[in-house]
Amino acid sequence: LNDPLPVQYADYLGNLLRGDLGTSMINGKSISEQIAYVLPYTLQLTASAVLFGTLLGVPLGVLTALKRNSAADYLGRVFSLAGLSIPAFYLAILLIFTFSVRLGWLPAIGGGDLYGDPIGSLRYLVLPTLTLGLIMMASVTRLTRSTMLNVLREDYVRTAKAKGLSKWVVIFGHALRSAWLPIVALLGLWTASLIGDSVLTEFVFSRPGLGKLLIGAILQRDYSALQSIMVIYAAFVVVVNLLTDLTYGFLDPRIKHN
Repeated sequence: LNDPLPVQYADYLGNLLRGDLGTSMINGKSISEQIAYVLPYTLQLTASAVLFGTLLGVPLGVLTALKRNSAADYLGRVFSLAGLSIPAFYLAILLIFTFSVRLGWLPAIGGGDLYGDPIGSLRYLVLPTLTLGLIMMASVTRLTRSTMLNVLREDYVRTAKAKGLSKWVVIFGHALRSAWLPIVALLGLWTASLIGDSVLTEFVFSRPGLGKLLIGAILQRDYSALQSIMVIYAAFVVVVNLLTDLTYGFLDPRIKHN
């Protein structure tokens, strides 16, 4: 602390590059070790929520676009609006009340033992995944529907139909392939934002993770731990955005050449 601020900052960056995030001001433990222990829980939750929202949201969006103004379309739009409107913590409470308190099917709190019993820990993953995945699914469904409606009006889609190609080849081989760019952009944004949304979700489910560690650091005013956790969040956002940009080039060769 006696060194000038530029020297302190340079020392901090050097330690950061070596993976040394310092020690906690409250318990004196290594912050790097604490983050390394809970980070897999957060990554597991984020990955499962993104997978759930994508695998269900994209097909549902395609279906509602093909069945425009039908009962299925109206139900899909109502679901999307509800999913975008409900807060994650409130949905988490509803799921706990339904599947844990009333039905007793799934555990309400905890994250299981991801290191000792990874298969058994999956039961603790279901409700948090539904909480974040349903909200993401609503957004993905809405964007997929609107994008597919625009693509289906394009001339090359009508030409493919006129050539006698099957309905599914036109939809998945031509229309959906062109609609992937905005969908991938949304998936990248959601993947980054789910790290932030997981804070309240992990707190409600009392699940180990960066979110719970962050709230604990805030309540205890552990500024060194708080600073380190925010650095991890920022790094995660940068990595996700980079992967999203690289995916653009894979999906659209014109972007890669430019």
